[in-house]
Amino acid sequence: MMKIAHSCHVVALSIFLACLVFNAHARNPYRKNFFDAYPTAAETVLDSVPSYAGHCGVCHFDFAGGGTRNPYGLDVEATDRSVSAILGLGGVDSDLDGYSNDIEITDTTNYSNTPTFPGLKAGNVGSVVNVDQADLLSYLTPSIGSDTTPPVVTVVSPNGPEVLTANSATTVQWTATDDGGSGVAAITIYVSLDNGATFSLIATSLSNSGSYIWFPANRPSTTAIIRVEATDNAFNTGFDDSDSVFEIASPPGGLVPTTLRDFDQPGTQPLESGILNPPEACEVCHGGYDPTVEPYSNWQGSMMAQASLDPIFKANMAIANQDAPDSGDLCLRCHLPRGWLQGRSVPTDGSAMLDGDKSGVSCDLCHRLLDPIYNPGVSPIEDNAILAALESPTYEFGNGMYTVDPTGARRGPFVDATTGHAVLVSPFHREAAICGTCHDVSNPAFEKDEDGDYAPNTLDAQATDFSPNTLLPVERTYSEWLHSNYNTPTGVYNPVMGGNKSFVSTCQDCHMRDITGQGCDPAQFDPPVRDDLPLHDMTGGSTWLPTVLAQTNPTQVNPTALNAGIERSRFMLQNAADLAASQMGEELKVTVTNNTGHKLPTGYPEGRRIWLNIKFYDQAMNLVSESGAYDPNSGILSHDEDVKIYHVEPAIDETISGITGLPEGPSFHFVLNSTVALDNRIPPRGYDPNTFATFGGQPVDYSYEPGQYWDETEYDIPVGATSAQVTLYYQSTSKEFVEFLLSENSTTDDGQIMYDLWDQNGKCPPEMMEQIQLSLTPTTVPADLDKDLDVDIVDFSIFAEYWLWSYPE
Repeated sequence: MMKIAHSCHVVALSIFLACLVFNAHARNPYRKNFFDAYPTAAETVLDSVPSYAGHCGVCHFDFAGGGTRNPYGLDVEATDRSVSAILGLGGVDSDLDGYSNDIEITDTTNYSNTPTFPGLKAGNVGSVVNVDQADLLSYLTPSIGSDTTPPVVTVVSPNGPEVLTANSATTVQWTATDDGGSGVAAITIYVSLDNGATFSLIATSLSNSGSYIWFPANRPSTTAIIRVEATDNAFNTGFDDSDSVFEIASPPGGLVPTTLRDFDQPGTQPLESGILNPPEACEVCHGGYDPTVEPYSNWQGSMMAQASLDPIFKANMAIANQDAPDSGDLCLRCHLPRGWLQGRSVPTDGSAMLDGDKSGVSCDLCHRLLDPIYNPGVSPIEDNAILAALESPTYEFGNGMYTVDPTGARRGPFVDATTGHAVLVSPFHREAAICGTCHDVSNPAFEKDEDGDYAPNTLDAQATDFSPNTLLPVERTYSEWLHSNYNTPTGVYNPVMGGNKSFVSTCQDCHMRDITGQGCDPAQFDPPVRDDLPLHDMTGGSTWLPTVLAQTNPTQVNPTALNAGIERSRFMLQNAADLAASQMGEELKVTVTNNTGHKLPTGYPEGRRIWLNIKFYDQAMNLVSESGAYDPNSGILSHDEDVKIYHVEPAIDETISGITGLPEGPSFHFVLNSTVALDNRIPPRGYDPNTFATFGGQPVDYSYEPGQYWDETEYDIPVGATSAQVTLYYQSTSKEFVEFLLSENSTTDDGQIMYDLWDQNGKCPPEMMEQIQLSLTPTTVPADLDKDLDVDIVDFSIFAEYWLWSYPE
């Protein structure tokens, strides 16, 4: 895909890596306490290494400080962190490498390489970031002499010729001993699906426990082999493979027999990214000082933060896995990226995810994303090596095909950032393409054929092309923006949505609008006051779901932040469209104008809708007629003959119906839908039918003229009506969709959970986007009377009926 960015954002920013020397003003005094406790450790590797002077690696995996602590750091954290408390840990072996902390830090008499890191060993050094690991390898475990003998490893099982069922737990067993004296430090496990020709990583940095619970991915093979590799504390390695091949078979089930290969995609793969820090690690500096501007609390109020807790997502993913096995992998990529990147996405129902994975789309993912398309002179020079090392690089923006910096360096757009950690200046973070990573969604099991239809791919095979112009569309928010007038150097005048900007162009300009403030805690740092500080609210249109999450996940969410997010969403909805109405003779013309940079509405299609509610009143304010009536008690939206509902209806075509037995036509089975029955959503400014057709975004069973970003609807004004009330409503989840999630779920209780939440919490009440009241000139003859009476002989009874209607007195 061609990436277009407006000129003011594509600038050749200077690139730097800020490996900062420790600053006592910027950080807590615990580092000082450590060196007060162990003064002989000063000016050793525990203080500085060539790639990071004044580091924090004694306690933190991140040598820049913050984030996950290593075992020694966890022990220190459990005390009051005073000098005496630190000395009190001297007899503890924090990293379980066989040597106490005191020996590692102080015993330079009996060992040749001390001091060594009391929280690091060969088995966990792979978790460190922001440092050259080569600087550490000789200083992990105390050593007397040189050990050159590799460990001896024996694979016990699977050792052939077992038959393993994919997505089901199996036990990998081994024995590993080390005759060289330094001891086995870590175990790494690989699998080959092609009789040893290639291997893929399963797990790393395991202790030598002799067993590991493994869920084989649903990539069937009759020639599978397990390799277990042991590394000793002197970094010698030995391995063993299964004696013969074993089989991995697909589990039963599914309306179509898909495997994980059907949903495999390029980009950073599991275990290629390093460990993402939990968002709480960022709160230390980026939260707790001003909830109106700080990144952390505003992120907490967003649906990005709730992506893994969303009950609609859970219920829908369960049905997707039922319909097409392993399709849930597509969902987990963006909803639980931390666990996906750590290889916990198998099984694809998310059952292997840890509590720490359930932080949604959080800080460390977005701020470690890099542009998958290297741009010389613009992209950080470090990106060259990262992209070259990828097993499967991507050149598209969408479907969670992210590329993640494995070094742990955070990335952002500012050249003058005041930080306590390494930073790479990243123009990519000002571009809409970074948002497109998760906001252009395709089904990779379907590709466009020569007739422009979407045909299912060969089963158990990866797609041949990952362009949104080829794969079947599910959501096309980024592509809609890409082909709009917003994607221009000037953008579109919209100061209401742009914060400090009068013109908006990128996703960030509206959904992370510029405000005035400081991006980190001024009590710890001296950050500049910026007028272009991005508000990290990522606001969308969700006002109901946050209220439910505050009930169902009280310990995992911030209700105050969620309530603030709800109000921001209401503001966005109230400014997403302009509503106009006027009388034209005996008809009421209503115009809805799209003020967004994408379709109105956009995003996930099922259950999401906007509609017009029209009420006509007589002089006594009695309701004469209504179109688009909504019953809050039942959640039913009237589908009267005049109703205008802006939405999309994905559908199952004849081919998929024949395969699955499901009926042709509109369907909520998103992973099986292969066509669109209706799409009348309003395009953005700059709409062109030809370009929208390239990515599957053209209207269906409806039409808009080139350049049209509004829609007009005419209603017959009933006789006796003297006023009208016109209301534009938005609803994120419909009764029909919630009932589908309940009735179609046969594997989990997520559908029932979602239905009960909906039923007991107002049934996702619609949000009023805009409302107009207007007086009407009464009509004495119905607008269509001339059609009814266009005959030579008039039935008197019909005439009398109209007469009584007009003059009931």
